[in-house]
Amino acid sequence: MKRSSLLNQFEVLEKKFHEISNFILKPLSNQKKYKILFKEYQKLKKIMSLYERYKNKLFSLQEAKNVLENDSDPEMKEIASLEKKKILEDLSSIEKESYNFLLSDSITEVEEDHRNAIVELRSGTGGYEACLFVEDILRMYIMYFKQVGWKYEILHSQKGGIKGYKEIILEVSGNDVKKKGGVYSNLKLESGVHRVQRIPRTESQGRIHTSAITVAVLPEIKSVEMNIDLSDIKKETFRSSGAGGQHVNKTESAVRLTHITSKITVECQEERSQHKNFEKAMKVLRSRIYKNEMEKRIKERSIKRKSLISTGDRSVKIRTYNYPKSRVTDHRIHKSIYDIVGFMNGNIQEMIDLLKIFEEKNKKNQQLEL
Repeated sequence: MKRSSLLNQFEVLEKKFHEISNFILKPLSNQKKYKILFKEYQKLKKIMSLYERYKNKLFSLQEAKNVLENDSDPEMKEIASLEKKKILEDLSSIEKESYNFLLSDSITEVEEDHRNAIVELRSGTGGYEACLFVEDILRMYIMYFKQVGWKYEILHSQKGGIKGYKEIILEVSGNDVKKKGGVYSNLKLESGVHRVQRIPRTESQGRIHTSAITVAVLPEIKSVEMNIDLSDIKKETFRSSGAGGQHVNKTESAVRLTHITSKITVECQEERSQHKNFEKAMKVLRSRIYKNEMEKRIKERSIKRKSLISTGDRSVKIRTYNYPKSRVTDHRIHKSIYDIVGFMNGNIQEMIDLLKIFEEKNKKNQQLEL
């Protein structure tokens, strides 16, 4: 990590630290919000301690350089040279410690792992067959949720013609899976392109077709953690295109929200009430904005991610479901499971566990490179 980049991050966090410090000094009626802010304050306080040490070392380094450049006394230059070497070692140590803080804790992934999740499924290439595969993957996840005791709620759906879905968004909540992590921890590695190879029912000559869908998994963000200014949101209402009988044609209960700054747009039409659709849309919007901000931070830190597991890149194929060979292959870890029926019935924990192990090894390797 470049020194200038680290200093920029420290300065941003210092500003945030002072804002939270001032906020928690005021009396707050919302105790839940106070606890969240105080927890954040405690973590930022540790980072500010590192920042102070870092600034002191940089000041000492500059003094040593001045002696080496301007002092004519050979003995003083020798002392300054030894001092410079020691300071550079200390700076390197602080930089590594800072990197670990910035890569984990509240700033990035560790706390995210225990959150509930927003899961978005969308049809990609393949037309009607892709819409059917969205429905199949939805069923696979629902079967998995039942196995681990999680609950889910549909926030938004768009039918794909006669059957299947063009798009469906779920809120998934639950406890840790046998101490293997929370909802987001287990589902986040599902983000990416899922490809299916099979013979469609409408194919008379028995040819195998390939189609694809995208999966996006976002950590659920509470309103007390991200307060979006309503003046930054463009709200539109329209008539629902889903089920609902006469209600569909009479009321504009469906809601479309656009975050003006980030251009992120969310729609929700599942409920008969415009107010409830607004609340559901806000859940998705908060999670998308949060994820967008996290991706910006990662780029700013110039962290070199070597795997799609870490980036959650949705533009590259991560898994193939080959029906003729009864094979499910995850291309990130080159793992194949020859039981597509069992996999599609929700038996996906083995693959998830292998991905988590691989991700952990990846993170350790990245830290060793610093």
